Amino acid sequence: MVITFVTGNKNKLAEVQAILGDVLPSLRSEAVDLPEYQGEAEDITKEKATFAAQRINGPVLVEDTSLCFNALHGLPGPYIKWFLDKLGHDGLNKMLAAYDDKTAYAQCTFAFCAKPSDIPIIFTGRCPGRIVPARGPNTFGWDPIFQPDNELGQPGDKTFAEMDKSIKNRISHRSRSLQLVKDYFATHPEYFS
Repeated sequence: MVITFVTGNKNKLAEVQAILGDVLPSLRSEAVDLPEYQGEAEDITKEKATFAAQRINGPVLVEDTSLCFNALHGLPGPYIKWFLDKLGHDGLNKMLAAYDDKTAYAQCTFAFCAKPSDIPIIFTGRCPGRIVPARGPNTFGWDPIFQPDNELGQPGDKTFAEMDKSIKNRISHRSRSLQLVKDYFATHPEYFS
């Protein structure tokens, strides 16, 4: 079975292929103009997966990413794309200026939908960290302002943007979510027979 990862973002595609390549070597990508749903991350991802499966008329994997500030009770959450577009990295930092709590978590929610009539299966991964002034290359969204906790759960010293890709791909919210995807496909060989 060939699964379509619905994205037009080459950086996301590269990360997903690096993490899932051994389990889904035939993963292909396609940019599909998905509606911009509102709600909680899981609900948004389910809606996107159902819509994409109908458009592709086959199995799809979709993703939605959130950046959640603890001081703001989870905002901007799944709306991070629009907050970043309007405010930039400095503006996102300024949102927390009045708060001592700079902790946050990055959340990645994947949904797999085998066919248009199926209910999507959800896989959610989180990476705790904190919001910091931008550091590192500005090549991938909000990576320069998110400094993840290290693998021991202690505050890290590099932003996602400053990290080697192999380290980021081991600890990120996306890698944690994709590990659940890998585990799922490892126990469901019927998709590949």
